Amino acid sequence: MSIEHRDDTGARFGMWLFLYTEVILFSGLFILYAMALSKFPQQFAEASHKLNIYFGSINTIVLLTSSLTIALAVTAIQRGRIRQTLILCGVTVALALLFLVNKYFEWSEEIGHGIYPGSEHLAEMGPGVTNFFNLYYFTAGLHGLHVFIGATLISIVAVLTAKGKVTSDRYTLLENSALYWHLVDLVWIFLFPLYYLIL
Repeated sequence: MSIEHRDDTGARFGMWLFLYTEVILFSGLFILYAMALSKFPQQFAEASHKLNIYFGSINTIVLLTSSLTIALAVTAIQRGRIRQTLILCGVTVALALLFLVNKYFEWSEEIGHGIYPGSEHLAEMGPGVTNFFNLYYFTAGLHGLHVFIGATLISIVAVLTAKGKVTSDRYTLLENSALYWHLVDLVWIFLFPLYYLIL
């Protein structure tokens, strides 16, 4: 029993350490953003207005809801409610896919208007707007990759739960997956106002 407890503690510590490195990564990108914003404040505001706030708002609601469902999944497994845990994990993954599909349509619309890194149309708008969209595509794309990884991780944990390998006694894998997902959600909470709500 003590070995299991030690393994769980180590797994939790490892996840927190990993999340710390992820925070450093995105913090670096936010610092780059702040530097560019201070140099091109007017152009960043102009570029922000070219984004579709409805897509961004919907994705914000989607991710906030998914954070709730994965948190409820952890509570469900702690109480031994396997079926409820699987349903909540499934809903979380479905919301993650909805986020990615929504982002696909958003980017398709922007690319259709010639707004993408390296395009002549974007270059004509000036260095400030170009900087904004270069940062936007890179940061949002990196975040989207994290959404995909998180959804994949939760799917794997759901399969393990269905096989009886994640239980009310051993649920660290699900708990760590939820922590990762909360980080994904938290990063978006910063991205949304930084890119969509510049006045």
